[in-house]
Amino acid sequence: MENELPDIYCPFTQRTNPHVAHVRDHLDAWIRKTGLVHRDSARERFEQADFGAFVGMVYPTADSENLDLVADWFVWLFLVDDQLDDGHLGRDPERVRDVVALMQAVVDGTRTGVLEDEKLPAAVVALIDLWQRTTPTAAVHWRRRFAWHLITYLTTTTTWEAGNRAAGVVPTEATYIEKRRHTGAIHVCMDLIEIVAGIEAPQSIHNDPRFITALEASCNVVCWANDVYSYEKEQVLGEIHNLVHLVRHHRGYGKQQALEHVCAELATETERFLTAEAELLAAYPQLTWMLEPYLDGMRSWMRGNLDWSRQTPRYNPADVSQYEEPEQYLEATVLGLAQD
Repeated sequence: MENELPDIYCPFTQRTNPHVAHVRDHLDAWIRKTGLVHRDSARERFEQADFGAFVGMVYPTADSENLDLVADWFVWLFLVDDQLDDGHLGRDPERVRDVVALMQAVVDGTRTGVLEDEKLPAAVVALIDLWQRTTPTAAVHWRRRFAWHLITYLTTTTTWEAGNRAAGVVPTEATYIEKRRHTGAIHVCMDLIEIVAGIEAPQSIHNDPRFITALEASCNVVCWANDVYSYEKEQVLGEIHNLVHLVRHHRGYGKQQALEHVCAELATETERFLTAEAELLAAYPQLTWMLEPYLDGMRSWMRGNLDWSRQTPRYNPADVSQYEEPEQYLEATVLGLAQD
């Protein structure tokens, strides 16, 4: 069938967190508290996406408190990403420069709170809350890595992606694959595995080529699977930053052939992860206590992202018309900027 999605190879066990119902209630309260969602149309779309289910699938072992925390990070990342991907702001790097600078100030410690009567974009207010809840007890090397990944996500999205859209530049597949791990904020999410699992991976592990390979492969699997499931949505939005789109553009493939190609590459990356995982565990038997939950977190991300993508209305190809008028769900209060 022309419009049929190929199967995506995923040999990992499907799981979910027992605290999903609680985290749904928590998210509803948190978006109200931080002002991230206001209008009925935006709230309806937010509820339909079911980020509580998503976070439960990708962090199935998190306790209730940590699940709340990572769920809030998810919502923040998704809502900021929608502002930068779905609307006009993602085509105008200059317009978002100031709000990104405010976010960077939170991360580098020069902005630690909200002054009395100060009006800040909701995304900045929410980030202050997230930063204060996430970093105080984390190891210094973890905070530095997490901060770098978060800032790299913001700058790559608002300069490289936005610059490409503004200039009509279609990136090569190789360049896109490298940048995609940053624009997808997947490194930020993988960093949170250490918080959820209560572990601290030493820098020597993060520098090990086998760990780097496992992490890179798992990040690629998550991002490319997202590209497969979000392809129809992004075609409606005119988005070029999608691996299926780039395969079609550069190789001249038809839609089904491009989908099958990306799914085959996903299988290759999954096998690359499995090989690196086995080699890493064999190399450090004394660190099994730390490596197993870390690698399990990567597995959960690959499996959970796939399961959620298959069920969320966010990527339903039968309902892509919801993206024809993104101004119906994008709220100016998130970044403090109107889309037009």
